[in-house]
Amino acid sequence: MKDHIVVLTGAGISAESGLSTFRDNGGLWEQHSVYDVATPEAFERNPELVLRFYNERRRQLAEVEPNQAHRLLAELERRFRVTVITQNVDNLHERGGSSHVIHLHGELTKARSTRFPEQVFEIGYAPINLGDCCKAGSQLRPHIVWFGEEVPMIEVAADVARTADHLLIVGTSLQVYPAAGLVHEVDFDVPVTVIDPGEPAAISRARVIRKGACEGVTEWVSSLNKG
Repeated sequence: MKDHIVVLTGAGISAESGLSTFRDNGGLWEQHSVYDVATPEAFERNPELVLRFYNERRRQLAEVEPNQAHRLLAELERRFRVTVITQNVDNLHERGGSSHVIHLHGELTKARSTRFPEQVFEIGYAPINLGDCCKAGSQLRPHIVWFGEEVPMIEVAADVARTADHLLIVGTSLQVYPAAGLVHEVDFDVPVTVIDPGEPAAISRARVIRKGACEGVTEWVSSLNKG
């Protein structure tokens, strides 16, 4: 049976494709904090602002491409079983060729009913506007896990992490929970590699590659090939 490589990715891998993050610009968007545009309370208070924020993110996503890190992770599927668990809401892993992707925080290219959350719709890069409703007449919202909401895919991700033969962490500071807790789900003898140019949370047994996503993944894949 092929070894199972589990990859946990964060904003750092998408940033190298040109996607801006809150962290890059001081946690602000047009002088609005994350709590103005990414919480259920914000949507209740000012749905037009929240929709505009995600419409702009979707428009930006349509203009960027997967980078070398995305493509290299996809190419690993030729030789290994690979599952990507991502905190990102973009579709760059899928566009880069990965076929097994778990989105912890939702997907930008989908919308869902505010009243019937099980009703999820593919919208691609189209905007969501006030008055866009599901068949039952409820306003559509981004299919995103906002701050303060439960992360419905976390148990699925934890089950996957427990089957890992290698854990690769790319572009995340490991400070956002519950995603950061996935590190503790892998068996103790499983090799862990963290690729991040900053200061990710310490993992005692991890190999740390202090480089950006593209350079770091290239180096890691090269070492995997030599091994």
